[in-house]
Amino acid sequence: MKRTIRVGIVQQSCTNDIKFNLEKLHHNIATVAQAGAQLVVLQELHNTPYFCQTEDTNLFDLAEPIPGPSTGFYSELAAAYHIVLVTSLFERRAAGLYHNTAVVFDTDGSMAGKYRKM
Repeated sequence: MKRTIRVGIVQQSCTNDIKFNLEKLHHNIATVAQAGAQLVVLQELHNTPYFCQTEDTNLFDLAEPIPGPSTGFYSELAAAYHIVLVTSLFERRAAGLYHNTAVVFDTDGSMAGKYRKM
């Protein structure tokens, strides 16, 4: 049996204002979800401008634990819009251990899985 899934892709410009970026992401996620997207995929490291072209230890303060503030935010959005949401977060796994981590949220907001890039 063939099944069709509607996919929404969100790619946007970001600023150094994380709160502004999250508000913009919320709006863009809502837009594609209301247009019928069941699976929404966000760009890589979307909370801030993409910073991985160089290694700058000053940016390590942007990392957060998983679960953490961002996973709570995206979990709520996935549940509110009944979508599967694929995110990319800068994870602080332990002191000195950081990952660019893909986190997937299910339609009920639960964390369906994560993949840590090295």
